[in-house]
Amino acid sequence: MKRKIAILVPLLLLGFISVAHAASPNGNIIPGIDLGSSEPDKVSNTMRIIMLITVLSIAPAILVLMTSFTRIIVVFGFVRNALGTQQIPPNQVLIGLSLFMTFFIMGPTFSEINHNALQPYLAGKMTQQEAFESASDPLKEFMAKHTREKDLALFMEYAKMKKPNQIKDIPLTALVPAYAISELKTAFQMGFMIFIPFLVIDMIVSSVLMSMGMMMLPPVMISLPFKILLFILVDGWHLIVKSLLVSF
Repeated sequence: MKRKIAILVPLLLLGFISVAHAASPNGNIIPGIDLGSSEPDKVSNTMRIIMLITVLSIAPAILVLMTSFTRIIVVFGFVRNALGTQQIPPNQVLIGLSLFMTFFIMGPTFSEINHNALQPYLAGKMTQQEAFESASDPLKEFMAKHTREKDLALFMEYAKMKKPNQIKDIPLTALVPAYAISELKTAFQMGFMIFIPFLVIDMIVSSVLMSMGMMMLPPVMISLPFKILLFILVDGWHLIVKSLLVSF
């Protein structure tokens, strides 16, 4: 796990450069700036620092849109809202758990990028363009597996792109947003299923209170302990995490 975290920043750097390179018609990563060489040992330290600062500023967006993080954090948000526990668990706990689950799920993809793109590039065995292509292929494979054809076709048709023959031919500019909305739909489907049992408890408690004439007593105060008890009895966090892992 420590090794995966250690290589996350350079992997995100390659992911950002891949997107920027795909969107740049002339192959320059930063518009108006020529790095001078496609070989890593000839790129100035100033440009390395600029690229590192840039990727650190947009790393959250890369992590959210190109990994499993979106589905995980949205489902966890639905769980907390269904329970009605306000800010319990806190946002820091949910985000931290989501991050570590993302590292776990994306581990094989990150390892492949590190082995096939990052290490050869740092060793001077690959040019920038070759490293971009090698780094983007595993990400494309992962995202395409969880992207609906309808969502991908939406962006491909809007940009009037030709139908790709294989996954590696799909541009990241179309695949990333298509993957994001596909993940949101999947997360909302899972959230709907999570809400149903807790909604039933709320309805039962409300009916009982009305039949007893307790109109002024908030049903949430009575249903909350029962919802927490149900969640504990079925080992809810284990089931939620297991469902998320299986979904990938």
